[in-house]
Amino acid sequence: MKMLYLFLLLPFLSLAIFHYAPLYGIIIAFKDFKPGIGIWDSPWNQFGHFKSMFQDFVFLRALRNTLIISVLRLLVGFTFPIIFALLINEITKTRFKRTVQSISYFPHFMSWVIIAGMVVEVFSPERGVVNYIITLFGGTPINFLSSKVFFIPILLISDIWKEVGWASIIYLASITSISPDIYEAAESDGANRFHKMIYITLPALIPVITILFLLRLGHILSGGFDQILNMYSPLVYEVGDIIDTYVYRSGLVEFRMDYSAAVGLFKNVVGIVLLVTVNQIVRKYNDYGVW
Repeated sequence: MKMLYLFLLLPFLSLAIFHYAPLYGIIIAFKDFKPGIGIWDSPWNQFGHFKSMFQDFVFLRALRNTLIISVLRLLVGFTFPIIFALLINEITKTRFKRTVQSISYFPHFMSWVIIAGMVVEVFSPERGVVNYIITLFGGTPINFLSSKVFFIPILLISDIWKEVGWASIIYLASITSISPDIYEAAESDGANRFHKMIYITLPALIPVITILFLLRLGHILSGGFDQILNMYSPLVYEVGDIIDTYVYRSGLVEFRMDYSAAVGLFKNVVGIVLLVTVNQIVRKYNDYGVW
């Protein structure tokens, strides 16, 4: 038993050093940070960063874009893994089923730097395969990644392609826990495969779906920093600039560390409040909450 606790020591140390110890730096969100005199000796600003935050047009635009992109990710990106898991479960040939699963998992292990490069090449107006097809039928090449109309759809499509297989694993694991006797009883009553999927498999996934949905709500103001940072440009800031990229530019490019800390703190507080609130609402009607 002592050896097991010893193995747990390293993760706990990692959590304490890299996650909890840096929380001390949050106080710069309430100060006019001066690097020369340090965090503690910098003067307090009477919530000045939070006041200026909501007077900044660029922040309000980033907040709007974050909400739009996050809600679309929640509606589309959260639904596809469930549908994919249900469809995978209906495949009867084991070898083909495993092949499809393995292929769908692979994009998850590639970084957004690699995938962004692939997306840029596919949608390139000069050498991209999509524009090649468009010109083949007499159309005019389109610069998709610089278009305010096409940028968000490309974000959603690439995100689904990357994560749909990996996100479906937990649903497939839940499906395997369903007793085969239930399917046999339904089949003896005349239920076909579609009926079994809708009335047995899908209801059995409701607890898992509820918990994962609540966890996703906690990240509602996280629009996908890695993906957008590697794909966007100033031409699509109007629709593609989110809070995370705004914090990145404010803190590391403009060196406004105190202001960017205030924006990041606002984002995290909203996420926590939303998660706790929705969890309490769900717990009033069933026992599927996060806690």
